[in-house]
Amino acid sequence: MTTLNILAAGSLRAAWPDVVAAFSSLSGIAVTTDFGPAGMLRQRIEAGEPCDFFASANRLHPEALLQQGRAMEVGLFAANSLCLTVKRDIVTQDDDWLALLCRDDLRLATSTPLSDPSGDYTWQLCDNIEQRHPRLGSMLKAKARTLVGGPDSVAVPAGKLAAQWLIEQQHADMFIGYASYAPRLGRCPQLRVLNIPAPYNVQAEYGWACCSEAAQPFAAFLSSVTAQTILHQHGFQSTV
Repeated sequence: MTTLNILAAGSLRAAWPDVVAAFSSLSGIAVTTDFGPAGMLRQRIEAGEPCDFFASANRLHPEALLQQGRAMEVGLFAANSLCLTVKRDIVTQDDDWLALLCRDDLRLATSTPLSDPSGDYTWQLCDNIEQRHPRLGSMLKAKARTLVGGPDSVAVPAGKLAAQWLIEQQHADMFIGYASYAPRLGRCPQLRVLNIPAPYNVQAEYGWACCSEAAQPFAAFLSSVTAQTILHQHGFQSTV
């Protein structure tokens, strides 16, 4: 029986088993998935690691593989945005998301730009802040500690979200990450999740690269109502 080897962005880890199970049930095709920061997964494919299908948290990595001749076809399948997670007991009555980011006494953690699209999107958020509040975006980039999503980052334990674990372990007081995690983070009593409004927030576009003919049925499945419903249930937005 055919088995597809998939490399997928770590932020898909919760939704992916449901997506894969639905696909395998319909097609009879088995799937194995390895998760990681999308930038590092792209490097593995470029280094020659066998891969039938790549699910990235941005569209740039799949498009780069297409240009290199390592992918047959690319497309988009989901969208995301960013949110701010903070330690609940540090929030005062006057604090909104931007006021919290500006507080000198709070340590900000992010994912790692270039290695992890979450870090790239966070840098875009800082650029959006800079446009409206000169010098503030640059200050946030300088202040941020890129603690996860990089080649030398400490691994977050299985079952823990990065924001949750970093704050619990007192590595940071607040974390900028994907809004798809907000429902799960909101169930942690010690955390508070704040939305980032549209004028500042970014749209994270999740792209795929089909690297073998065997994966074409899976690429088609991702745009189906079934797959899109599952992704929506896990906090992702639709792009199809």
